[in-house]
Amino acid sequence: MAFTKIASQSDLPALNEAREFSCAGKEICIANVNGAYRAIDNICLHQGGPLGQGMIEDGKIVCPWHGWQWDPVSGEAAHNPRAKLNVYPLKIENGEVLIEI
Repeated sequence: MAFTKIASQSDLPALNEAREFSCAGKEICIANVNGAYRAIDNICLHQGGPLGQGMIEDGKIVCPWHGWQWDPVSGEAAHNPRAKLNVYPLKIENGEVLIEI
């Protein structure tokens, strides 16, 4: 798989915040969780809430619509590990944020 530019490093969210990005026809949430950037599907499995508009709480991405919490490393819902979102490798090179979708 190849890495694709999704954003500039200056577009990344601040510490313990999340932001939405589009790449390769997908909506991606990039979250800055305790200083580590994580990329995960942006659409909550509950009712389609935009995770990139949510917040970070106790290391989890919290959906702004109904509060479902997602592990940004595994993609698993906090309350049900069988509910799982895709997570994507990210890297930063020369001020560009690259994602492998």
